[in-house]
Amino acid sequence: MSRIVVLDTETTGLDPRKGDKLVEIGCVEMVNRRLTGRHYHQYVQPERDVPLEAQAVHGITDDFLADKPVFAEVFDDFLAFIDGAELVIHNAPFDIGFLDHELMLVAKAKGTKLPKIGDICEITDSLVMARQKHPGQKNNLDALCRRYYIDNGHRELHGALLDSEILADVYLAMTGGQTSLLLAGEDADAADGDGSSPEQIEVDGSGLVVVHASADELTAHSDKLQVVGKAASGESMWHSIESGGSTS
Repeated sequence: MSRIVVLDTETTGLDPRKGDKLVEIGCVEMVNRRLTGRHYHQYVQPERDVPLEAQAVHGITDDFLADKPVFAEVFDDFLAFIDGAELVIHNAPFDIGFLDHELMLVAKAKGTKLPKIGDICEITDSLVMARQKHPGQKNNLDALCRRYYIDNGHRELHGALLDSEILADVYLAMTGGQTSLLLAGEDADAADGDGSSPEQIEVDGSGLVVVHASADELTAHSDKLQVVGKAASGESMWHSIESGGSTS
């Protein structure tokens, strides 16, 4: 079983060594390259103010965080969620730097030893991957969404859980995969097949197996064509072909 956790954080600033702290952690889980619906999401009381410039990025205010737990109260659940997974993070050194710093502070306060994130997880930096695939181009999350026709119009502010969900789609697009949500009660091993129901499969006259798209898949395909057409400022070529039109 291949388990990936896509992770993002929001913070009070850029450098934990200068006193900046975590304010939000968001993770989504994929098993065998399919979103499972499981996630970890936690706001964190940073025990310091959130500068206005940081609030302008993620919209998280001091008042909102006033009753949230400190990192020392939530790190056990967080580590349990990511333990053993491949972590996919966009600009991983930033997020890992904050997480390791927070773990170090907890370990120091408790007089104990805690692992670094890299000790319990394999870490994949999707920004490094994007730069290798698209050298000389913008490779932030918004640019990658445009490049891969991923709709992020609902993203007005940065948010750790929302950004991790978007990054999951970007990562799968960059690595040639396709996301689908496991159905309730369906385990990861069962989902490792092609997901086709018997009525979607037939053998044609040549003996080849034909797998027909389900109604949900056809709807998703139509939605994707609308996104492509919108990005192209008009109707997509594929929509014209499927409608019987000309591409010339």
